[in-house]
Amino acid sequence: MCGIVGYIGSKQAAPFLLDGMSKLEYRGYDSAGIAVLEKGQVRVEKCVGRLDALRQKLEGNMPESVIGIGHTRWATHGRPSDRNSHPHTDGSGKFVVVHNGIIENYLALKEELIAKKPRFRHGFILSERICNRYAFYCIFYGKSHFFILREIMSYVNFRHILTVC
Repeated sequence: MCGIVGYIGSKQAAPFLLDGMSKLEYRGYDSAGIAVLEKGQVRVEKCVGRLDALRQKLEGNMPESVIGIGHTRWATHGRPSDRNSHPHTDGSGKFVVVHNGIIENYLALKEELIAKKPRFRHGFILSERICNRYAFYCIFYGKSHFFILREIMSYVNFRHILTVC
C-alpha cells in the first residue's frame, strides 16, 4: 500500500515529510521519495528500500524548502528500483507527480505511448508519462489546474489518488 504526505508551511518540509511518511510505514512499501521546491528548482530524492535508506541518503544534504510532497510506494508495475520509485517528474523537471493505487488502463496507455515514440528521462515509467501530459497542458495550452486534472483523469483510469505539484 502507498502513502502520500504533503507540506506547505513556514518550517522545513523535508523533516515533516519524512516524519509523516514514517507514520505510514505500517502500510508496507518498497521505496520512498520526496520532492521539494528548493531555490526555485524541483529537487527529487528517492530510493528503493525502507525510509531509513532515504534518511541516510539525505544525511548531511537535507533539502531546504517550505513546500514538498513525500511518497511511500509498493510497486505494482515494474520491479522496485530507484528509477521506478515515486515521485516522478516531467522531462523539464518542473512538474512532479505521485499517485496511489493501480492505473487500470496501464496496457492501453503503454501501447499508445510506445506508438508515439516519446523521449523521456527514465524510459517507460507510466507515472512520468502522466507528469509529462500535465506539463504539456500547462505549458502549451495555459490551462487551469482543474482543467488539466480533468483531462488527465479522463485519460487515465485511476482506482485511487493522483497528486501533482
